[in-house]
Amino acid sequence: MAIYFIRHGIDDEGYRGGWSQRGLVVEGYRQAERLGCYLKENQTSYKITRILSSDLQRALDTANEIARALSLRVESSPNCRETNNGVIAGMPHEIANERYPGLYFSALRMDERFPGGESPQEFFTRISISFSKLCNELESTDPKENVIVVTHGGVINVIYHILKGIPWTNKNDHFAASYTSIHKIEYQVEKWVVTAENLTEHISSDQAAGIAH
Repeated sequence: MAIYFIRHGIDDEGYRGGWSQRGLVVEGYRQAERLGCYLKENQTSYKITRILSSDLQRALDTANEIARALSLRVESSPNCRETNNGVIAGMPHEIANERYPGLYFSALRMDERFPGGESPQEFFTRISISFSKLCNELESTDPKENVIVVTHGGVINVIYHILKGIPWTNKNDHFAASYTSIHKIEYQVEKWVVTAENLTEHISSDQAAGIAH
């Protein structure tokens, strides 16, 4: 039994992320397309049976490309959304810096909310609860079920901290999570463990072959 957490493809980096509903840029679609092809070609190893996704557009765009390749449907949910950054979600960086100078996730106190959004502590608690529910759900189903969860870098970072037993704060260094990277956790001896981190073979192999999109 395995969960493959996948970060979404590249979106427009000129805008604040969080709960932004901006979708992927062209290269983000290409990354997701390559990932879908890679998973299809290696389905005998991955054996994916379900695709879950954050309902933010950049994650859904990525999940839909994977689903198209694997002929599976996408189950979307707000449970694995990135941090709720309130009024600055999807705002151009220049405007956000003018109106809310210094307002960044890492600058907040743990109990300090984004205007109209959530605090780092609330984000951590939300993801911890959602992750626990997902694990409990899968533990009670077919042990051969392997699931993809398309989500966000901040969410994957929290999950790494939980599984590795490292106290999390919004000022911690992040675990590597490249666009469309794969992060595998498996259920072993009655606990979930990280067994593969930040896999990007689907991108590096294409680049090595000279494929450009």
